[in-house]
Amino acid sequence: MTLNDSAFLQACRGQRPAHTPVWFMRQAGRSLPEYLALREGTAMLESCFRTDMVVEITMQPVRRYGVDAAIFFSDIVVPLKAIGVDLDIVPGTGPVVAEPVRSWAQLDQFRDIDADDVTPITDAVKALVGELGSTPLIGFAGAPFTLASYLVEGGPSRDHRLTKQLMYSDPQLWHALLGRIAAIAGQFLRLQVEAGASAVQLFDSWAGALSLADYDTYVKPHSAAVLASVADLGVPRIHFGVGTGELLHSMGDAGADVVGVDWRVPLDEAVRRVGPGRAVQGNLDPTAVFAPTEFVHARAAEVLEAGRSAEGHIFNLGHGVLPATDPDALARLVDFVHEYDVS
Repeated sequence: MTLNDSAFLQACRGQRPAHTPVWFMRQAGRSLPEYLALREGTAMLESCFRTDMVVEITMQPVRRYGVDAAIFFSDIVVPLKAIGVDLDIVPGTGPVVAEPVRSWAQLDQFRDIDADDVTPITDAVKALVGELGSTPLIGFAGAPFTLASYLVEGGPSRDHRLTKQLMYSDPQLWHALLGRIAAIAGQFLRLQVEAGASAVQLFDSWAGALSLADYDTYVKPHSAAVLASVADLGVPRIHFGVGTGELLHSMGDAGADVVGVDWRVPLDEAVRRVGPGRAVQGNLDPTAVFAPTEFVHARAAEVLEAGRSAEGHIFNLGHGVLPATDPDALARLVDFVHEYDVS
């Protein structure tokens, strides 16, 4: 089988492969004992810039589960770190920014990415493509809103108060900031594809904090700019957000070929909201895999049946693999999805 014939890429194109392709967000790490052993003593951001670690961690779930795509091991703040933004990933907290963005003068730090900034990363992509063979590699970037929220809040936020305060009170600064982030995200995706990635995913972890009107006004143009920046490369573009049931059509309309769906919206309803011309990805609740196998597979069957209404369906969780997940439960789930008859 050639790379182009992979079930994952077929589904991205709206085709019906022989089996429903499956991969898991955050499959590369966190729940895997081999990942934890390899990462011991190495900070998260350091591991993201070490070519050997990126390759090994990305490959671990592919070897263990036989998933239909590999997701590049990285973090959404990596391109910001690569251009010199003073931030770190604090264990138990997440990304923490030394000087939260509050003024126009701070925008100067968000320069374009140069290929030399991310050489260890593109080297890892090239090495992975060689190892993966006919299994596609998904590159990814954080979406402008989510990255802006970290930058403005200084770290994770429950209510995104400071983010929305800036968005509403100084829309010019807001759009300038998101324009710079969009350019960086687009450049980062482009470098990954040019190095060999077969698809890209734009993660908008916090977009669910927005109303549809605010999303369309303050965010959608910038996410669309990221997706448009790689449109000429001919790779599928996946757009995923958490808690974004009310935004699904707009997120697809921003330029996605595949719209990721979290677990809160039934997949057939999500297909209706997304509209024609796009595939969908999702959407088993990540906590379902902690239940007995019979329950997990019954819920997976519901997702697969609902996915029949889509022009293309990629099975995934409705968000990332939780750290306490039993790897064997995921292995059984992959086998179940692969064997399920959706013809």
